[in-house]
Amino acid sequence: MLYDIVVIGAGIVGTATAYRLKERQPDLRLCIIDKEEGPARHQSGRNSGVIHSGIYYQPGSHKALHCRKGYEALLRFCDQHEVRYDICGKIIAAVNDEEAARLSGIMEKGIANGLTGLRRLSREEALEIEPHVHCTSAILVPQTGIISYREVAEKQLELACNTGAETRFNTALTGLQRVGNETIVQTTAGDIRCKTAINCTGLYADKTAAMTHQSEGLKVLPFRGEFYELVPERQYLVRNLIYPVPNPAFPFLGVHFTRMVEGGIEAGPNAVLAFRREGYSRWDVNVPELLEMLAFPGLHRIAEKYWRIELEELRRSFFKSAFVKALQRLIPEIRDEDLVRARSGVRAMACQKDGQLVDDFLIRRSEGVVHVLNAPSPAATASLAVGDWIADVVLTG
Repeated sequence: MLYDIVVIGAGIVGTATAYRLKERQPDLRLCIIDKEEGPARHQSGRNSGVIHSGIYYQPGSHKALHCRKGYEALLRFCDQHEVRYDICGKIIAAVNDEEAARLSGIMEKGIANGLTGLRRLSREEALEIEPHVHCTSAILVPQTGIISYREVAEKQLELACNTGAETRFNTALTGLQRVGNETIVQTTAGDIRCKTAINCTGLYADKTAAMTHQSEGLKVLPFRGEFYELVPERQYLVRNLIYPVPNPAFPFLGVHFTRMVEGGIEAGPNAVLAFRREGYSRWDVNVPELLEMLAFPGLHRIAEKYWRIELEELRRSFFKSAFVKALQRLIPEIRDEDLVRARSGVRAMACQKDGQLVDDFLIRRSEGVVHVLNAPSPAATASLAVGDWIADVVLTG
């Protein structure tokens, strides 16, 4: 069969894209492939499960615009298809005067991005919402919520298949070729012919793009985030979500507390370079992938810029006491025995050769292929809006 479209990768961006395409044109011959046994087995199913409001993002950026559109689309989707979620709100807690001064800039971004109901809180007001938090002041973000993005991806895929989409799991990509008016998607299960292929391979997006010489010199660097979970008898310490004020000198948000839609309270994640693209353990090493990363000049620039902070992140990975100390900035009552090691996830961070991390969504089109080169957080929240964007690119040329 000659498919109209083959979506490569069944993470939430891939499933949302398939769903949006079939929603617009139900007669499209569409196939979605993935090397795993089912959807959302990597970034989409291993993140913190937060519905992001869009408060942090640069106004006018793709992140800001698509987060807000995707947020509304996600809630409508969940309501329509009975996917569980909870808009419980969060607080961003400043623990000193320096952090408190940065809250004003965060508020301004949130207002510029269309958020409503934001409220600056005194210490006393914050304690009414989160009685165990340590802060001098805070911001209440009522639109933040919690969800299982694996459940969302599974439902998107189910609906796409209900209108004729096909799936091929346990099918790994091995190559991409353009032959005449067709794109040949080469896989471990044989070649698949299509008019257009869509690269939604996440942690391998640059490798897939390089198959058609469209990687733009970018390298995806994998950063592992590790989580702890509060033991049941201490979960009363956190009611909903407690976030720190982001450190402007570091591209990651910092450890925080998140109530999960499935139940329980997670604490984390840290951010350490993984030694393989899907390196979910400290001991998980892929030597060729590690050597490729170490040879990349962009990683050298990142190391020069952030080495002190990354050493601290690495300490948190190997020493629970260091992780607990970081969490105690927000909840001083937390003790070692309150936490048990939980899951981990890996973020795909696209990096340029000069060491600049690509901060926004990045989509590129070449003949017969659309590449999603960078889809960091809030891509899961924004997935339906990003899927619309990709559908526009594919269907309008």
